[in-house]
Order: sequence, then structure tokens, then C-alpha cells
Amino acid sequence: MLQPLYDPSVVVLSVLIASFASYVALDLARRMRAEDRSMARAWTVGGAVVMGTGIWSMHFVGMLAMSLPITLGYDALMTAVSWGAAVAVSALALRIAAAPRLTVKNLLGGSLCMAAGICTMHYLGMAALRMAPGIVWDARWVAGSALIAWVASGAALLIFFAMRRLKGQRARVAQFAASLVMGLAISGMHYTGMAAAGFADGAVCLSADGLGGQSLGTMVVIGSLLLLSVTLFTSVLDARLQARATQLAASLQQANDRLRGANEELQRRAYADPLTGVANRVVFDDRLAQAVARIERLNQVPGQRAAARLAVLFIDLDGFKPVNDSYGHAAGDTLLRRVAERLQANVRATDTVARVGGDEFVLLLDGVADITEAVATAGRMLDALNQSFDLGERTVSLSCSLGVVVYPDHGHADKLVGHADAAMYAAKRAGGGTYAVFEAHMHQAAQESQLALQQALRQALQLGQLHLHYQPKIDTSSGKLRAVEALLRWRHPVLGAVSPGVFIPVAERFGLIVPIGNWVIDEACRQIAAWAEQGLRMRVSVNLSGYQLRQPEVVDRIRAALDRHGVAPAQLVCEITESVAMENTEATRSVLERLTAIGVKLSIDDFGTGYSSLASLRQWRVHELKIDRSFVKDVATDPDARAVVDAVVRLAHAMDLKVVAEGVETKEQRAALVDLGCDELQGFYFARPMSAEDIQHAELVNDDGGAVAFSPSVLFEEEAEAR
Repeated sequence: MLQPLYDPSVVVLSVLIASFASYVALDLARRMRAEDRSMARAWTVGGAVVMGTGIWSMHFVGMLAMSLPITLGYDALMTAVSWGAAVAVSALALRIAAAPRLTVKNLLGGSLCMAAGICTMHYLGMAALRMAPGIVWDARWVAGSALIAWVASGAALLIFFAMRRLKGQRARVAQFAASLVMGLAISGMHYTGMAAAGFADGAVCLSADGLGGQSLGTMVVIGSLLLLSVTLFTSVLDARLQARATQLAASLQQANDRLRGANEELQRRAYADPLTGVANRVVFDDRLAQAVARIERLNQVPGQRAAARLAVLFIDLDGFKPVNDSYGHAAGDTLLRRVAERLQANVRATDTVARVGGDEFVLLLDGVADITEAVATAGRMLDALNQSFDLGERTVSLSCSLGVVVYPDHGHADKLVGHADAAMYAAKRAGGGTYAVFEAHMHQAAQESQLALQQALRQALQLGQLHLHYQPKIDTSSGKLRAVEALLRWRHPVLGAVSPGVFIPVAERFGLIVPIGNWVIDEACRQIAAWAEQGLRMRVSVNLSGYQLRQPEVVDRIRAALDRHGVAPAQLVCEITESVAMENTEATRSVLERLTAIGVKLSIDDFGTGYSSLASLRQWRVHELKIDRSFVKDVATDPDARAVVDAVVRLAHAMDLKVVAEGVETKEQRAALVDLGCDELQGFYFARPMSAEDIQHAELVNDDGGAVAFSPSVLFEEEAEAR
């Protein structure tokens, strides 16, 4: 028998190729489980070719490691068929590796089929030698090689599935060790099969002129290594890209979850009073309209008397303003929340409690039997609110004045709230702490009271009783005062200080809001010019009402005021409430476009309490957003409020909008808002509204919480846009 010799270096090379092919196979096994089916299918096909080629090249190199004292060559067709067998068995292995789990049936059946394929590849490759006489096979070595192939195939499948549980560096180390084990097992099967072959003395190779030679071996080695290397690189790159995509998708999902939560909170607050959580005026009006429609349908049934009525109770707190002024807005806000809780606790689930003003609430009692039931409810409300309120550090007591109106007994549905308001004022004129049921003369008395107030307001405009106070806005990046908001004040010689919440509705009702608004604009521009003469460059915000925005000439008046006082348009900011900005009427749209065209900045006030989105504001070329104080109040303690502010700030900055937070009253609020990236802060924590003269010498709280007296030389800095 001819004794074959083996080149040790080529044997080692074949083992290394087998190990490298195993390493790539383990890497490909993870790609088979991609969620994208088309991608997984592509990896299966390509992986089978690459993995099969790697295993086959190990076999071919192993064959080239053997030498006989005769010239050897390999039949091309048989060699190609053996390569096909290697690809087929690789496809089977990857198909099994892609299964969700490895069952005993898959393990035994799959490893048996894989062993058969490996043996087919090996012995077809040996048959490609075409020896004459033929190769003599030792059955024991053949059985041993088949057993090794079966065990190695089963071990490979177990390793494929075991590797799934590992991540990171541990997975790489385990993959390297497993590839060495698999490479040795595959090589062991090959050389065991080679040992089973016997070559007779005088045998010749009929395919000596076929494939063979050192150059072919070199080409196979280099080609297989290149193919495996490129495949491994592609697999690793794909894994990293998928990991990055998964990370980005997770980050996007988290951002979407935060934005969804913020949007849900915005929607909730759009229909609820942001301070007390009860219904706002929009919800109340909608429920009132539905209740009125139901009663009207009942009344239209011939011969049927309405089975129920509805009642509206208008509640105004007596003595709330002294509490607010003495103990601060925080205590006042707490008191209003306690009041809302008591009102809610004393009505039915079908009734509606709404806050419609600073300390004003309305109740809708749907389905009262008669006026007696409504009056009984009013009595319960008086008793509930007459009890003292625990505000934590102090206890306060107050009462309320309450007006009662019943529909359809007390007039048209459109006048229910007005009639209830008139009855409430009658109760207040009676000394407060009581209720009054609406009577016709009450409406006349309320009208006379408002007429008297509008006459006094008209005189105030003529006699110079109106004046502006200015509340500072602190720049968070520098801690300096960059701008102020102009706030209208009225001090009557007899009535004293009249709240804007009282005289602004009167001005709007009787058409005084436009001339008053014009005076505010002119006075603000005059003050800007006066500060400029003292070397102080100032940006001043003024509030524009919906009535003013419906006046086309408002832009001309603003331009004239700027020109008259020599003020740069960028120094004037027009603040518009979110609800007014979202009216989107032709007149409003035209005014806003013309304002931005002349260089005046636009600010959306009370942002977050209406129905708008940031995207819808882009059309107005808005300069800044003012986050409503209801969100600011809870930003340091309420995750929902913080999420809303965070979402608004991020999206506003993405749209190159400045964010101003109003109503800052505590150090904790300031810290939270600075951390969230608000550009300017405004509120009692820094300073209350003050006169133009006082503001130059005011002591404001800086970002470190200390009181610092700013001199004019450092207090104001001219912004580039105003130069």
C-alpha cells in the first residue's frame, strides 16, 4: 500500500481555516434572526455560500496537505459537487440556527443530516482523485469519521443556540473559543476520513491532469480567506448598524413617549383650569349648551312639562385679595385649590364646577327640580366655604357671595351666566357671605355699575390716571436684566387701585380697549426713548388684545409710535395670548404678518393653555413663547409639568424660538427652569412690577439667589438686534 505523507504546515493551515470558517458561521447565525424577513433570507443564502465555501476550502486544503509518490489531481466536476454539498449542509445549519429554540427533534435530526452532508462533501472530494485501482476504505475509520461529523454537528448546533444568551465582550470571547473547538472537530472528521483511505501499490491517478498543484492551493486559501474576511466585516458592520438603529429607535420612542405625555398634559390642561384642575370656561360653556338643548327638547314635547331644570351658581370669594396680597401668590393659589376641592365635594357627579376668573367659580347643576333645590345647594356651598382653610403654615377664613339663576325660569339661555353674575353682585352689595336669586332689577343694577365704571375709566384715560408698571425679565445665561413687560395700572382717586381683572373686561365691553391699547403702545415707546437718553437700551413687551388685532390700523399706530419716539422696532415686543393667535382670521393673520414685516417681535403669551402646536406658530414668525405660569408653578415638583416645559423648550429651540417662563416665585422653580433651558425668567422671585423710575434703582434677585443692586451701566446691554 502506498503510504501518504502530510505537510504539517498545510495541516495547521487547514485547521485555522476551519476555525475561521466556524467563527464566521457563529457570527452569521445571529444575522439569521433579523426581524426583517427579506434581510434574514438574504443573510441565509449568502451565509450558506460563504460558510460552505469556508468548510469546503478547509477540506480541499487538507487534501492538498497529503502527498503520494505519484502525481495527483482532482476531477473538476466531482470537486464542484463536493463544494455544493458543503453549501447545502451550511444552509441547513443556518436554517436550524434561525429557529426560535432548539428542540430535541431538531438537534438529533439536524445534526444527522448535517453529518451526512459533511460526509458526502468529504468522500465526494476524495472520489475526485479517481484512483485506479480504486481507494480501499477502512470501515472502522469511515464509521469513526461519520460519528465525529455527527457529534461535531450536534455540538455546533448547541453552540449556535448557547451563544444567543451572551452579550458584549463575553460573547466575543466565547465565540472565539467555540470556533476553535468547532474547527478542531471539523478537522478531526476530515483527517479521520483521510485515514480511512488506502492506496494500492502501483495505483495511478486518472485525474492527474485535472485540478491540482501548489498554485491552485494558494488560490483556494487566499480566495476563501478573503471571502470569509469580507463576510465577517460585513456581518460586524451590519450588527453595529442594527444596534445603532435600535438605539436610535429606542431614543426616538422615549422622546415620542415624553412628547406624547406632554401633549396629553397640554390637552388635559386645555380643557381644565391649570391651577385647580376643575373645568375651565370652555368646558363649562359646552356643558351648559348641552344641558340647555336637552331641556329645550323636553319642552318641545306637546303636553309635557319639562321634568327638570338646570341652575347656574356664580360664586365670588369675599376677602381673597387681602389673602393673596398679604401671604403671596403661592398661598393664594393653595387657597383656590382648597376652594375648588370643597366645591367638588358638595356637588353631584353630574354637576360641573368651573373656574372662570381669578377668584370666581361657576356651578352647573343639571337636572334640579326647582328653585328650592338650587337654593339648598347654594346654602351648602356657603357653609362649606365659611369653614377655615388650612394652608400649611397658616389658617385663613373667608366667605363668598353667590348668585343663583334657574333655566328656563330666569330668562334666555345666552344670559344665564350674566344673570347669575348680576345676582352675585347683589349678594355682595348686601354685605357678602350670602346668596341671592336673580331678579330682573339686578341685571339693571349691574349694568348701571358697569356704566359708572366705564365712565370713570374713560375719564382716567383723559386725566392721566393710567400708568405703566414694568416687570423685569432676567436672562438665564448672564443673570442680567434684558427686557421688561409693560403692565397697565389704574389708580382711581376714590376707588384706589382698580384691578386690571376688573377694568379690562369693562374696557373691552364698551370699546375702550383700543384707545387704551394705543395709549399703552405710545407710552411704552416713550419710555424706551427716555431710557435710551439715559444710556439704557431696553426691550419692552406690551400686550395686544384680540380687539386690537382686529383693527387693521393698529400696525400703522405702532409704526407711528416707534417713529415718533425714535425707537428701533426690535426693541418692542407684542405679546398675544395663545387663544387669540390661534383664531387664524384673515384680519389677525394680516396684522401679525405686517407687524413682523416692520421688525416688531411677536411673543405668544400663556403658551400651553390653548389648542395650538408649535408647528402651527411657524407661520407667524414668532420670536418667543411665554410658558404659562400654571406649568411654572409645578415645574419643580410635578413630573408632568416638567415634561411639558421640557418638550416646549426643546421644540421651541429647534425652531429657533426664545422661551420665557413667567410666574417664577421660588428658588426651586428658577433652578428647574434654568436646568430645562429657558432663556428668560420673569416673576416675583426676581421683582414685582414697578414704575419706570423705581426700576433703575431696584434690587433684583440674581441667579445665585442674592439681592444685587444693578447700576444703569451694567443693568442693560444693547442686544445686537436692537443696534
